[in-house]
Amino acid sequence: MIKLNVQNETSRLRAVVLGIANSIGPIPKIEEAYDPKSIEHIKAGTYPKEIDMIAEMESLNKIFKKYDVKVYRPKVIADYNQIFARDIAFVLDDILIKSNILPNREKEIEAIQYVLDQIDPEKIISTSDDVHFEGGDIMPWGNYIFIGTYKGDDYKNMITARTNMKGVNFIKNLFPNRIVKEFDLNKSNTIARDNSLHLDCCFQPVGKNMAIIHKDGFKNIEDYQYLVNLFGEENLFHISKDEMYQMFSNVFSISEKVVVSEKNFTRLNNWLAAKGFVVEKVPYAEIGKQEGLLRCSTMPLIRD
Repeated sequence: MIKLNVQNETSRLRAVVLGIANSIGPIPKIEEAYDPKSIEHIKAGTYPKEIDMIAEMESLNKIFKKYDVKVYRPKVIADYNQIFARDIAFVLDDILIKSNILPNREKEIEAIQYVLDQIDPEKIISTSDDVHFEGGDIMPWGNYIFIGTYKGDDYKNMITARTNMKGVNFIKNLFPNRIVKEFDLNKSNTIARDNSLHLDCCFQPVGKNMAIIHKDGFKNIEDYQYLVNLFGEENLFHISKDEMYQMFSNVFSISEKVVVSEKNFTRLNNWLAAKGFVVEKVPYAEIGKQEGLLRCSTMPLIRD
């Protein structure tokens, strides 16, 4: 049996689901894409190739092996994108919560059924269809659970809005003893640089008390200020609009001291190193063309 435990973003990782890039199928048509960055690359003829993405994910898998992390991979479904494991479910404390994912992606959860079969069924929660969240919007941080959401009246028309207030309230009810703080994110179906697809696209904690943040990812300055007050200005690494677009905040922590980052994120990687982190650099830029990076492609099951 897998004994789930995820209390925060940075404690020592012991077990993780890592997505898979094998057999992702043909390049999607523009109307089949779920985010503006993918659409940009479809139009430009620069959509990532399967062979490159398999190699990138293997480089991350090697880092997990180096740190003795147990890695589960989804079963391959032919012609189906299964890279972004974070979207389909997430663990809070000792509970795995299944996401109500975009309808076209429902098969993804079936591909990790063999993992779910190793978890106490009483620790797996599903919700009704009107309750929306994806793992990229959910961040446990000690006594806090941070949640990215979209409060606009046009929620149902925003394919980039993945977590609604019903989802936020569901988590609040499930964890009455935690401070559940939602953040209204800026969304765009058409302009990738204006789109915070998930909370982890504009914010992520690292170490014990630091974080990466993009001020303009938040619709309300008060939400941004809340995080500045909580972490302290001196503990925040501010990223530009272009760095957000490249997914600088979507790194992944193996422990409070070890961060996996994209090899080209020089400014961030230098900052992390100066703060005393071990920075494990991997190539992940091709996967980044689909508006997701290292955190998006991983679903932690056990952290110490």
